[in-house]
Amino acid sequence: MSRIGRHPISIPAGVEVSFGEGNLVTVKGPKGELSHKLHPDMKIEQQGSEIIVSRPSEDKLHKSLHGLTRTLVANMIEGVTHGFKKELEVNGVGYRAQKQGNQLVLNVGFSHQVFIDEIPGITIDVPDPNKVVINGIDKQLVGQFAADVRKRRPPEPYKGKGIKYATEVIRRKEGKTGSK
Repeated sequence: MSRIGRHPISIPAGVEVSFGEGNLVTVKGPKGELSHKLHPDMKIEQQGSEIIVSRPSEDKLHKSLHGLTRTLVANMIEGVTHGFKKELEVNGVGYRAQKQGNQLVLNVGFSHQVFIDEIPGITIDVPDPNKVVINGIDKQLVGQFAADVRKRRPPEPYKGKGIKYATEVIRRKEGKTGSK
């Protein structure tokens, strides 16, 4: 039995979960609404204020989908109640971020500024010039958008300049020693 898949998911107050045809799960909560079509073989049922995910057989495919399905539903419920956020740091001399309207403007060592538009479901905050906070209710969308922002100037190992996650640790290299 899957260790993650066998745990029931509790539904907090103010959250509605509905199941459609073909395992379409829709979750409505205080922050918004999410829907996701899950694998049709998995059995998802609501028992009182809990959701139980079970698998039809002990096939390798069903075993691998069991924990995944449970985690996807749990992340949807977490997203509509609390939301998700990723924090990025901009490190480097002259490197900074700012928000202009719906755009994130990055000065990261290029001869031009980098403009990144907000997408639906994502909000960008810039509390100070070296910090960017990305918020949203869809965990996958928040993570992908943060990765796209980081991709514009990934951190380099010699001085650590670039855009990195706040929790990321950059392994530093020593550089050239110069021989005579």
